[in-house]
Amino acid sequence: MRTLPLVATAAAVALVATVALTAPAAAATLFSDDFADGNASGWSTSGGSWAVATDGTPAYRQSSTAADAKAQAGSTAWTDYAVRARVKPVAFGSSARSAGIVARAQNTTSFYALVLVGAGRVELRRSTTVLASAPVTVTPGAWHELTLTVAGSSLRGAVGGQPLVTATDGAFARGRVGLVASYASAVFDDVSVFTGGGPDPTPSPTATPTATPGPPPLPGQPDGFASVAGLGLSGTTGGAGGPTVTVTTAAALAQYAGAPTPYTILVSGRIAVSDMVTVVADKSIIGVGSTAEITGGGLQLGTTTRPGNNVIIRNIRFSDASDDSISVTNGAHHVWIDHNEFLPGFDGSVDVKRQSTFVTVSWNRFSGTDKSMLLGHSDSYPADVGYLKVTYHHNLFDGSNQRHPRARFGEPVHVYNNYYRNIGLYGVASTENAGLVVENNYFENVAFPCHSVGGYAESGPGRLVQRGNAFVNSGLCEAGGAVREPSDFYAYALSPATSVPSAVTAGAGVGRL
Repeated sequence: MRTLPLVATAAAVALVATVALTAPAAAATLFSDDFADGNASGWSTSGGSWAVATDGTPAYRQSSTAADAKAQAGSTAWTDYAVRARVKPVAFGSSARSAGIVARAQNTTSFYALVLVGAGRVELRRSTTVLASAPVTVTPGAWHELTLTVAGSSLRGAVGGQPLVTATDGAFARGRVGLVASYASAVFDDVSVFTGGGPDPTPSPTATPTATPGPPPLPGQPDGFASVAGLGLSGTTGGAGGPTVTVTTAAALAQYAGAPTPYTILVSGRIAVSDMVTVVADKSIIGVGSTAEITGGGLQLGTTTRPGNNVIIRNIRFSDASDDSISVTNGAHHVWIDHNEFLPGFDGSVDVKRQSTFVTVSWNRFSGTDKSMLLGHSDSYPADVGYLKVTYHHNLFDGSNQRHPRARFGEPVHVYNNYYRNIGLYGVASTENAGLVVENNYFENVAFPCHSVGGYAESGPGRLVQRGNAFVNSGLCEAGGAVREPSDFYAYALSPATSVPSAVTAGAGVGRL
């Protein structure tokens, strides 16, 4: 058994100027077991036939299909955490049988579980009671990564990093982690338990954009402001719980994106659209492989009468948009824009405006774009005050020109661990009293990394806190004023600025989920 660090640092490079910082409390690894030591020390079992066996590498195998088999480890005092493991179902006693992971186990009969069912679905359970389910491909003999997050009464389950099921239940407040194979044989490996921050609150029924910090999501799940509870949602789940469809035409994309029910929409190949496609609530729009592309137009999240809340957009290339590539507008909230690529278009690449909030823009690549990311509709739209809470992290701005982002009114706006390379006009601009925290970014060949207290163009001054950034062949970051800390809303882990170029170049963009 061993505990693994969350963040690996890269070697320092020359010509880097940084400002020391005190990082907010990061997530911690409570427990980790990859069974590489050849034993299952610390695990207790009930039923079945458990043993460490070789499955390419050592793994924990339950070989019987004639028992309700369970294995548990860890502390009965653990409360809010996420447990993640790789699970390979081998054989099911029947299509109703299951294998998966457990959290907050009181004993062998009282616990929360996220399980793969042989019939082709994932279920979130309280003991044997199904709290939520969603269709998913379950392939015997193949590995499936499961993540179960328990925070207060909020329960979230993901398969392969894709959030699929959520529920609210307060039956069990603490307990151990575990593995379960209910009349199924299965192999388990790479079990990890993460914690950090406080519990998710009960979703607020009000329209006030308030939020309470919760534990940090794991890789492959929404993080930053997209993970924060508020405005009636406990986070961003997209089309979880709805059917999955594959689209290859503009008509099909518009049909499912505008449907009034949840959908996971898989974009296959290149789709040419002539204008903005309206995306309404509870959608995941995800590219297949590395060739998914939307060209000629873009996606607009929400209209004045049909909100675009709870939307996930991942792994898609956007090119030659006739307006914006992605417009988050009209009060849309809880949006995750991740691992996309943006090529030049007529207007903005990713704009967030008109009282939209709780948005995360992460691991995207902006190649030669001009007006990359606008935040706030205009200087004459102060209705955005109190909204526009957005996180921008691990994005690559490569030869782009401006607005990375250009912000008005929003606070806090969190800009961290991004790589700015060969920028035209400027990096970040805080205007019209916006409050930005800009930390641990890497600016290379950027004459004006930040505008703030002096205003920018026709816009009045903003506030900006900068710390831990690296400036290579670049100017200095104009900063000043006090800004509310993002850690008041969510926990996050910073990488040092020196490690950002290699990590972001390798990880940002399509085909890298």
